[in-house]
Amino acid sequence: MHARLLTVAVALIALAGCKPHASSDDTANSVKEIEQVMATWQKAFEAKDLNGVMATYATGDALTAFDFVPPMQYKGADAYRKDYADVFSNFDGPLHVEFRDSHIEAGGDLGLAYGLEHITGKMKSGTPVDIWLRYTAGFKKIDGQWRDIHDHISVPADTNSGKALLDLKP
Repeated sequence: MHARLLTVAVALIALAGCKPHASSDDTANSVKEIEQVMATWQKAFEAKDLNGVMATYATGDALTAFDFVPPMQYKGADAYRKDYADVFSNFDGPLHVEFRDSHIEAGGDLGLAYGLEHITGKMKSGTPVDIWLRYTAGFKKIDGQWRDIHDHISVPADTNSGKALLDLKP
């Protein structure tokens, strides 16, 4: 009797330390929800809707971004909002963004999206923009909603010259 009670007690203690694993349905739902956040961002970006773009991100200091343009990093939603406002103010007319080779992984309250991003448009100077970028976005479920907590946008660089290679295409 004591051995059985001890076995049950050990099993309960072991189970108490285990976290439940997300089911495949939960994972699939999380991936779909993150896809929807990205679609919302895409629509807002193309409309140059600053509030719509920022609604997909975490608020306050929960957000850090490494963007294509200086500085090295943006700490907090206010800093990243200013970055987006600056980018949008440099474009004349519509912007278009396309995702390619996208991958989304999610488990529990964290998700990751990565792939290629193609941006086209026209600068106010009249210069056309047609650039492919690499993106990684980290998502966290906050108050029941997926929010982007980390963006990392980059382009390849020539190791000899140290210059960005802006004309590469997949």
